[in-house]
Amino acid sequence: MYKYIPYGRQCIDEYDIQAVTDVLRSDYLTTGPKVEEFERKVSEYIGASYAVAVSNGTAALHAACFAAGIGPGDEVITTPLTFAASANCVLYCGGTPVFADIDPYTYNLDPKDVQKKITSRTKAIIPVHLSGQPCDMDSIHQIAKEYHLTVIEDGAHALGSEYKGRKIGCLSDMTTFSFHPVKPVTTGEGGMIATDNKALYQRLLLFRSHGITRDPAIMKRTDGAWYYEQLLLGYNYRITDIQCALGISQMGKLDRFIKVRRELVQRYDKAFDGCDNIIRPYQMPETRSAWHLYIIQIMHHDRKEIFERLRDKGIGVNVHYIPIYKHPYYQKHGYAGIYCENAEKLYQRMLSLPLYPSLSYEEQDYVVQCVENVLKE
Repeated sequence: MYKYIPYGRQCIDEYDIQAVTDVLRSDYLTTGPKVEEFERKVSEYIGASYAVAVSNGTAALHAACFAAGIGPGDEVITTPLTFAASANCVLYCGGTPVFADIDPYTYNLDPKDVQKKITSRTKAIIPVHLSGQPCDMDSIHQIAKEYHLTVIEDGAHALGSEYKGRKIGCLSDMTTFSFHPVKPVTTGEGGMIATDNKALYQRLLLFRSHGITRDPAIMKRTDGAWYYEQLLLGYNYRITDIQCALGISQMGKLDRFIKVRRELVQRYDKAFDGCDNIIRPYQMPETRSAWHLYIIQIMHHDRKEIFERLRDKGIGVNVHYIPIYKHPYYQKHGYAGIYCENAEKLYQRMLSLPLYPSLSYEEQDYVVQCVENVLKE
C-alpha cells in the first residue's frame, strides 16, 4: 500500500528551482521582465494576441468580468458544476450569476439550456472547460452572436486543450487560466487572461495594478518621468517575477506533461473498459482534452462509501464539484429554489481519480486495483 496518492500535484524539477533562484539573485522580484516574458510564452502557445498575468485564477476571472463591463443589473450565465470562483467573479462586479444545466456526456454547459436562461439582462456567458474537456464553443458563440453577449471562457483546467484544431485561449473575447499547483503548469499561485481585443487588454492591465498607469499615451497629462495617474478603481492583482520565472520554466514542459496525462487516461480507459459500475469520461469529437482531471461516475454504489474506502487505502480521490448554488452563501442569497437536474445527478456519482505527470504506472495500477476491489465488496 502506498502512503498517499493525491488526486493531483505539481511536477517541479531542478530547472524550475534554478529559474526561481536566478530571479532571487536578480534586481527584480516583482513587476519585472519575467512577467512580460511569461505572458508572451503563454500567448504565443495558445495563439492569442495579448495576455495579462495576475495573482491567481480567481483574480483573472474578476478582471475579465470587470473588463467586460459586468455590473449591477447584469446577468451572466455559467455552469453550476465548477469551482465557486466561476460564479463569484460575477458577484464581485455586482452582477447576478445564472446557472444553466450541463450536458450529461461532456459535463460542460448545455447550449440548449443556456438559450433558455437568456433574458433582456443577460450580458455574458462563462463556459467552463471542466477537467480540460472543451465546451461546445461553436454553439455558445452562435448564441453570443445572436444576443450580443460577451464570452469569457474559464480555462483553468484547459491550458493545452484543443477545440477543432485551435488551442483553448484564442477562441473568445477573453479566456482565463489558473496556475495553481494541481493545474497543467504552476506558478505556485497565479492566473492569466488572454484576449485578441486591444481595448480589453488595456483595461485588464489597469485593473491588475490599482487602475494606475505611467503610459503617456493614455494619461490625461504628464509632469515628468515620476508622474503617474489612477484612471479607474483597480486592484493589486499583480504577480511576481519569482512566480513567472517558474511559469516560464514550466511552459517548456507543458506539452510533455499533457502527453503523459493522455497516456495515463488511456490506461485508465483500458482498465475500466466493460466495467458496469463505472462510466468513463467522454471526449467530444474534434476536441483534445488536456486532462486536468479524470472524472468517473460510480454506478450502483454509494459514492460516499466508495470515496471513504479509497481514502482509507491512501488514494486521494476527490469530487469536482459541489454545484455552486448548493453552497450556504448562495442558498441565503436567492438560489434556494435552483435545481439543475443533470448537474445534480452527476454530482451524486462523480469521483476524480489521481492524475498528474509524475504518477507512476505502478501507482496508477494500485489505484485501479483498489477501485475495482471496493466496487466488488
